[in-house]
Amino acid sequence: MDQQHLKTEPEAPVTYDISAVPIKELPESLRPREEFEARGAGAVSDDTLLAIILRSGTPQKNVHTLAREILIKCGGLEQLSKMSLEELRCLEIKGFGKVKTLELASALEIGRRTSMMVSSVKEEPTSIRQPNSVYRFMAPLAHNLSQEVFWVIMLNIKNRVIGKPVEVTRGLLNSSPVHPREMFRDAVRHSAAAVILVHNHPSGDPTPSNEDVAITRRLIEAARIMGISILDHIIIGSPSLDRDAYLSMRERKLVNFETIIE
Repeated sequence: MDQQHLKTEPEAPVTYDISAVPIKELPESLRPREEFEARGAGAVSDDTLLAIILRSGTPQKNVHTLAREILIKCGGLEQLSKMSLEELRCLEIKGFGKVKTLELASALEIGRRTSMMVSSVKEEPTSIRQPNSVYRFMAPLAHNLSQEVFWVIMLNIKNRVIGKPVEVTRGLLNSSPVHPREMFRDAVRHSAAAVILVHNHPSGDPTPSNEDVAITRRLIEAARIMGISILDHIIIGSPSLDRDAYLSMRERKLVNFETIIE
């Protein structure tokens, strides 16, 4: 047969599986730390950043592969950033044990706190005149929590925020009895003219329970004796097509707050 008419199939490209190759054996351009230094923080991928935090993988998968597996299982960096320590532990990924889980949870918490601090620095002193102002101020702190947390926002006579929101309890409020004197201690110390109560509902539904309303009434009476006005109690949930992201007890007229917000 004429050799000129022979057709040869193109050679398939050779690929190599580097998922289990130790990081130190990879080219520098593929090593997380070296890539970060060479390209800068803004140019590297999410799994590269996560790999730097995780530091090491397993004999079966290097740290880059481990980081990618975590991100895929979580649904991406945004979903990962919302996860609590308990939720991270439930991922059950080989190579992502107790120590790495704690380290990642700590890094995520630093990110959340930093976000809140930056937001506060930009806006302080924040003026609170409407419930949506409270929601915008507190949303970075209250969203994505797996437990109920109760805060007190202190205000001066012009309804401007004094300091940072004071965390009073973590866990169900009715299961963590707090004396009103302790709850409003910072407000008295800072000579606050008024306070706003805030707590979150991890379920995402901001509808208050009967206990929420009853506790609010008791706190209003206790605060009045101490010479402190409670302007509102805001419950923060999650935005949804069929409900608001927050609820104001004052707006819903669930409780008589008496004090007028100017």
